[in-house]
Formats: sequence, structure tokens, C-alpha cells
Amino acid sequence: MCYTFQNKKGKKMKIQILGTGCTKCHTLAENTKKAVANLGIFAQVEKVEDLNEILSYNVINTPALVIDEVVKSTGQVLSPKEIEKLIKDNL
Repeated sequence: MCYTFQNKKGKKMKIQILGTGCTKCHTLAENTKKAVANLGIFAQVEKVEDLNEILSYNVINTPALVIDEVVKSTGQVLSPKEIEKLIKDNL
């Protein structure tokens, strides 16, 4: 699923869910999609399951949420409302 939105830096917003495919990772991905839809924005949303790429963010605990290359959360499943706040902080 890909959306496109310009953030405050004038670039396309990129949201990544880092995780190897566990239930928590899938739930965070679904909650992220809901947050994007609730806000009515466009953003590139990707699920990253490659362990080397996950480790490149210095993330040990998954799932993790990354917005515009900045890790915002690790090791927890955020609700759509919590994700919406993180996205708004980046707009």
C-alpha cells in the first residue's frame, strides 16, 4: 500500500513498519494504515521484514515505527490514535 504526502520538509512522507512478520508487526501495520486513512493524508507506507534493514535502524525490539527515517517507536503496538499524533508531529 503506497500513499504520497509532503511533510514539513517538502518531501514525500515515508512511513515504515519494521518487523519480521509476527502478529504484533501485522497489527502495527494495520493500525498505521488506519491512522493514515483517518487523517486523510497521503504517505508512502511500507512493511520492512528484512533483518539487515531493520538492524540498520539500530532497532532490536520489533515492531518499530519509522517516520521519514526517524524511529518513533519500538517494541510496542501503537493504537491508530497514537500513530496519528506521531504523524501530525511530522507534518
